[in-house]
Amino acid sequence: MNSWQELPAHFLVLAPMEGVTDKVFRAVIAKAGKPDLFFTEFTNVSSFASEKGRENALERLEVIDTDHPIIAQIWGKNPEHFAKLASALEDLNFQGLDINMGCPDRHVNKAGGGAAMIRTPELAVECIRQAKNSTNLPVSVKTRLGFTYVDEYKEWLPLLLAQNLAALTVHLRTRKEMSKVPAHFELIPEIIKLRDKISPDTKLIINGDIKDKSEAEKIFAKYPKIDGVMIGRGVFQNPYCFTLHQPTDEELTNLFLYHLDLYDQRKQELEQKGSRYPFEPLKHFFKLYINSSPGAAELRTKLMACKTTDEIRSVLNKK
Repeated sequence: MNSWQELPAHFLVLAPMEGVTDKVFRAVIAKAGKPDLFFTEFTNVSSFASEKGRENALERLEVIDTDHPIIAQIWGKNPEHFAKLASALEDLNFQGLDINMGCPDRHVNKAGGGAAMIRTPELAVECIRQAKNSTNLPVSVKTRLGFTYVDEYKEWLPLLLAQNLAALTVHLRTRKEMSKVPAHFELIPEIIKLRDKISPDTKLIINGDIKDKSEAEKIFAKYPKIDGVMIGRGVFQNPYCFTLHQPTDEELTNLFLYHLDLYDQRKQELEQKGSRYPFEPLKHFFKLYINSSPGAAELRTKLMACKTTDEIRSVLNKK
């Protein structure tokens, strides 16, 4: 069964983000306004293939009921390891797997994964082939236009489309551009033509500079042959970005408190297994809930000094 075929005509996706889209944050977004499709944060296929790293990999791949439908985002450069993880994902309650070939992180790229795969096309194809041969789940890819130059898309995207992918997500920038320049929306018509010519059944998802549902609807209206839009950094401006709702300060505070409760539950779960759920990364989320309201900067300063979730709750109760 291809779960991509069951999505609505113009669907919205929460982008995979390292250190962000774990099962706690996905539950937060589901409460605020659920996208049509979730992706996990990144899981390294070689970590899963090793006895030492497997437990951590499995923690990243834990899902809950509100996640569905959900796609496992995986990365690496070893085809055999892709096969090993792909064969396990059906039993982990996923509806598909997505190979990351666009992450610009220098550590990921140095290891040969993410956007670095654009520079090793034969290896990229072999990783896709091994994954597809090892699972009944639909296999998709998330990538960028190129590694260094925009024109690389003219060879890179056709190569990917020729693999008969279930879906292809294109971040409309190169790895070199990171997010420092505007996304290249002017290339959407050409990318649509490539998809229609080479693999018309492949779902095409566009990513980059699209902040919320309202902006996504404008993209769909202008380019109706796009199947989906992926939103990443937009959630940090509005966690309700998959709806047309503009939350009140009270709603944001209540969502913040819900996030803290889920954090505490997850921390306890992992500690019981001998693992840990660090506190410091939680601070990255403060700007979701405390942004443009009067006194927001001062309140965030107080929150950044907190060392426990109870201290955060105390600060919020006094605001």
